[in-house]
Amino acid sequence: MNPFKTAIAAGQVQIGLWQALANPYTAEISAGAGFDWLLLDGEHGPNDLPLILSQLQAVAAYPVEPVVRLPSGDAVLIKQILDIGARTLMIPMVESAEQAARLVLASRYPPHGFRGIGSAIARASRWNREADYLQHANEDICLLLQIETVKGLAAIESIAAVEGVDGLFIGPADLSAAMGYLGQPTHPAVLQAIEEGISRIRASGKAAGILMSDEALARHYISLGASFVAVGTDVTLLASGAETLAKRFKSGPAAVSSSSIY
Repeated sequence: MNPFKTAIAAGQVQIGLWQALANPYTAEISAGAGFDWLLLDGEHGPNDLPLILSQLQAVAAYPVEPVVRLPSGDAVLIKQILDIGARTLMIPMVESAEQAARLVLASRYPPHGFRGIGSAIARASRWNREADYLQHANEDICLLLQIETVKGLAAIESIAAVEGVDGLFIGPADLSAAMGYLGQPTHPAVLQAIEEGISRIRASGKAAGILMSDEALARHYISLGASFVAVGTDVTLLASGAETLAKRFKSGPAAVSSSSIY
């Protein structure tokens, strides 16, 4: 069974790292670093289906859960991503219970959904070598929905009430833009909305998540009950590390600092 799904349902904190480089080599390096989950970003990272497959294969040997963020909630993409072996999905820009319900149906086999059946040629079933895959696949799916608009924020309770939704993930960057504070994800009004959002998600009985590289804020959100928290990105780690090393040996203007969110 999916240990990440079990852990966040029990309120056990799972610490993650964003993977936006779209590279199996860097994904494998991150997989051995000790994180509980890695987010393979198909929305903003330069990923496609074969690249996501190669990253799933690269991290498979490690005790870390690969979470795949799709570019959208397209049912065909959901089917393809599940077939290549992902079992934990994150879907961006969810704003209603109706949208959430359709995403649940797209990720489940009949009679609980309409996911197409192609297990004989799917990595997910080990090409039908897992004899009972079709009977148990639905139980293993973990569905995480992103709350990153004002409309989505208002609909937290109704989205969380949809059976089959495992967690709601607040996106500070898009949420701040939607609230009128573009590029200001730590504006006091945004921070208040995030805190209230986490509280409402937890009160609704679902797991709450967020991406926050500011350590103090990340720990604060964990203290409020967020159970799946990404604390950085591979891009930021590489960029900041490279900038720091260069500055140690060269004089000149300081490098541009990385975002406190990512």
